[in-house]
Amino acid sequence: MENPPDFPYVRAMNVPLMSIPGHIDPVPVPRAPVLRADGRIDLLGLTRAEIRLALETAQLEPKQAKLRAKQLWHWIYNRGATDFAVMTDIAKDMRGWLAMRFVVSRPEVVEAQVSTDGTRKWLLRADAGDGQGAQDFEMVFIPDADRGTLCVSSQVGCTLNCTFCHTGTMRLVRNLTPAEIVGQVMLARDALGEWPSQPEGRMLTNIVMMGMGEPLYNFDAVRDALSIVMDGDGLALSKRRITLSTSGVVPMMARAGEEIGVNLAVSLHAVTKDVRDEIVPLNRKYGIEELLQACADYPGANNARRITFEYVMLKDKNDSDEDAHELVRLLRKYRLPAKVNLIPFNPWPGAAYECSTPERVTRFSNIVFEGGISAPVRRPRGRDIDAACGQLKTAAERKSRAELDRIAQEKQAAIA
Repeated sequence: MENPPDFPYVRAMNVPLMSIPGHIDPVPVPRAPVLRADGRIDLLGLTRAEIRLALETAQLEPKQAKLRAKQLWHWIYNRGATDFAVMTDIAKDMRGWLAMRFVVSRPEVVEAQVSTDGTRKWLLRADAGDGQGAQDFEMVFIPDADRGTLCVSSQVGCTLNCTFCHTGTMRLVRNLTPAEIVGQVMLARDALGEWPSQPEGRMLTNIVMMGMGEPLYNFDAVRDALSIVMDGDGLALSKRRITLSTSGVVPMMARAGEEIGVNLAVSLHAVTKDVRDEIVPLNRKYGIEELLQACADYPGANNARRITFEYVMLKDKNDSDEDAHELVRLLRKYRLPAKVNLIPFNPWPGAAYECSTPERVTRFSNIVFEGGISAPVRRPRGRDIDAACGQLKTAAERKSRAELDRIAQEKQAAIA
């Protein structure tokens, strides 16, 4: 195979790294695309303009590059194609030319599980080419009678250390790339047999950015991936069917509303400083009042597009009548178009908490409802395969510089 061309858009993304405020500074973004070991460029996760530029850089004439980019976009995101050979409206010799230089990938499926309630969980693996090697992350599909929701991860691990969340017990390994985020949606469509993409009758109707990681600490990749998911000529999911969940990264919330524009969910989980400081440590940096003001300022929030407040029910920790009344008071104070999702705590090995009793959950819900705010109780799904809210975790670990050097030395010694 000939040597691949130098792609200027790859170099152009090597801008000074951006530090996002948070409990611990996350992996810097943006992450530059990395050439595969075989020298080909992965088209998955690239914008239309980047696909066109990649074709031009590979010496395709600009007018033809524009046409081919449009055709590739349709085949990749409307038809779900991963093989250039099936792209029948492209000339056969051009298909061969593309296959030599490009690829359309999917994350590797390590394991697929199905719960007794129909929930599906995939353990996925991908290598970002950053020296860490292949890393594992998870996604979950939750089918319901009137919808099907895909829970998508944005990071391998998490930096926030929420004490009730299994993912929070992991160290942050790295951010996922746009290709790895979009790849989860593509893979789910593959598994559900939903190609070509159709606006009606699909099983995958909704996406929630509620998997592993804090989406706003991987802002650029999440924004770019969701712009592809929402594109009307491809996957074509409406922004009204996509929800981004944050633990409260206040400085990024307005930008998310302006640049992404999807529904907002906030992992609140407590109404007093002491309790939220304990279970959501980010509260020590961005407190409840500051967070709720950011919610009030979120672009596009109204009664038709309410902000969802997620509230995990922890026995004798945040589930008293007083907590319920304070929740109502706070949401009213900021005049928030809100609904509250009450989430029975899903246990995991070593967890320090217990789930509130069903009677206590019902009592809490009733108080919030009586305060004029919708507060349904989320039915746990996928508990038997550790796919329920707060249960996602993989064995991925971030290697230190010394460990990477040691691995490189061992490989070199083996070659010698």
